[in-house]
Amino acid sequence: MITKRTIGRLALAATVAATLMACGKKEEAKPATAPAATELTIAYITNGNTNEGWTLINGGAKKAGSVPGVKFIELAAEKGELSKQLAIVEDMITRKVGAIAIAPVDSAGIAPAVNKALAAGIPVIAVDTGITGANITSYVATDNIKAANVQGKWAAEQIKDGDTVIYVTGDLGQSTGQERKKGFVDALNEGRKNVKIVEVATTWDQTMAQNGVEAALRANPKAKVIACAWDGGALGAKAALMAAGKKPGNVMIAGFDGSPGGLDMMKDGWQQANAAQMLAKIGQVGVETAIAAAQGKKVEARIDTGSFLVLPENVDKFATDSGVGQFMKVKAK
Repeated sequence: MITKRTIGRLALAATVAATLMACGKKEEAKPATAPAATELTIAYITNGNTNEGWTLINGGAKKAGSVPGVKFIELAAEKGELSKQLAIVEDMITRKVGAIAIAPVDSAGIAPAVNKALAAGIPVIAVDTGITGANITSYVATDNIKAANVQGKWAAEQIKDGDTVIYVTGDLGQSTGQERKKGFVDALNEGRKNVKIVEVATTWDQTMAQNGVEAALRANPKAKVIACAWDGGALGAKAALMAAGKKPGNVMIAGFDGSPGGLDMMKDGWQQANAAQMLAKIGQVGVETAIAAAQGKKVEARIDTGSFLVLPENVDKFATDSGVGQFMKVKAK
């Protein structure tokens, strides 16, 4: 006979058994949640230049900085002032960015801030223009001396011994301006004897170039070639020649950059040669190198992004291959 007491005992036993089974059962492992990828902050600091060449360089930098996992910050030294650029670098150090890619306003003047960034463990990549007085992580740019050698050799082939050449400099406070002048002058003097080089000093300012070339032409009306450290200078030279009543080709112009405006000049007959850089590539590789350095990868100390001598017979091909053609007013055939 099953009594109430028996039923109670059976219920208690079943409860205990169920509890013991539950205690002995292993819980199924939940799938591990992948940790969120750390976003790298890359600071790209320009020198404040807004000419066509820098528009392309900056465009390449933005493209490289648009990849997933990267927070890309673009900043500019207002009016190209060193003090502004120094302050920007100091701010990026405070913000503990992953890496800095910078086109210095002044190659030597920026060194104290760059050294401070390096001491804080922040890789620093110089873009287009080198930095002196700091052991930077990498320097990404055209080999300016090599490209300017080609420009100088071309100029030497257009003149005779003893002729006059006008040379429009860039900012000689920057390594870029120094190297382009040296490369051009060395090759010109190697190719021709007793050449008179009339120097027009600028700080990458087109108006300075125009005014300087106008004065140089008045003093040296028999100048055969005007060579320029950048295409903005070539545009200034063209304006000076027009003001003097010259026609395309009366005085040959050699540019440097391969910018849309420079190549338009060539298509119109105003420019006869151009030591062209791979402009967008400079910015793109510069930021790509900064990203790699921020990730702890080894990067090359010097990266040459290449150059090409553009002449009227190959300008259309270069414009198409380099991507510059899309910005030109005079379209390739």
